[in-house]
Amino acid sequence: MSRLAVLVPGGTGQLGRDLAALSGDDTEVTAPGRAELDMTETGAVVEAVADLATGARKSGRLPVVINAAAYTAVDAAEQDEERAFAVNADGPRVLAAACSSRRVPLVHVSTDYVFSGDADRPYEPDDPLGPRSAYGRTKAAGEDAVLGSGARAWIVRTAWVYGAHGGNFVRTVARLERERDSVSIVDDQRGTPTWSADLAAGLLELAGRVADGDGPARRVLHCTGAGEATWYTLARAVFEELGADPERVRPCRTEDFPRSAPRPAYSVLSGTAWREAGLTPLRPWREALAEFAERHGDALRGAEDLSASPDQPGECRR
Repeated sequence: MSRLAVLVPGGTGQLGRDLAALSGDDTEVTAPGRAELDMTETGAVVEAVADLATGARKSGRLPVVINAAAYTAVDAAEQDEERAFAVNADGPRVLAAACSSRRVPLVHVSTDYVFSGDADRPYEPDDPLGPRSAYGRTKAAGEDAVLGSGARAWIVRTAWVYGAHGGNFVRTVARLERERDSVSIVDDQRGTPTWSADLAAGLLELAGRVADGDGPARRVLHCTGAGEATWYTLARAVFEELGADPERVRPCRTEDFPRSAPRPAYSVLSGTAWREAGLTPLRPWREALAEFAERHGDALRGAEDLSASPDQPGECRR
């Protein structure tokens, strides 16, 4: 793979941080957070891509953008769809146009929420979209904007992402294990847990391919951990990794846990197209969770702040 210069908008999120951690001699990663690169500021986005292209040319590297920036507050988006649209659709549109003008390839990260969630088999990249939430609609609009921009761009949909940074389901379950005798977790929503570190490695592999001019013919791909689970299954696995009794996790139904935004009942994403493109499949989700717990056990056991994000998907609060 050639030497790369990678720009990662959304660099302070859990995925952005794991992408930044992959920076090295051959791969120079610049990962600005929102304070440094606001995706709703057109001039800042255009300038960032121009700086990337110019700097890469001077250093003899190939430039590529991996867009990890997103408005992910799923419930809040129901009341603030305009803001979500600005970040998830308008921002990627400007970013893709800037990439097109500078001839910089783009890898744009999207979500399982663009689907309706009523399938009975893993979703393929070319299956019809049917978002049921404001978040899903704005992410679908972002996909359309990127694909219609004329840029050399690829969409990578993922799902159920957790990592060592920020609020996510796995870290929240770990906090609840310390605070409660038992927890009730949704058992009728099914998807694939994805460790952000594994996802980052997959995205960087794809970015290297597209920067080299060897990008897959298919422009929309899915990248998640292998296998599937319910939120209840995942929560039990987290308890097991913590050495806690998984019987303390109790199943409940989505209807027991009303939220502003509907959640997909089934959002398993097929990795067939990813494999057919010659990209390395992500490992089984349970194996990845075990390594995550081994590497970040102190964080899970309370050495860091485990404050939840506002949209933990699976916990039933009564």
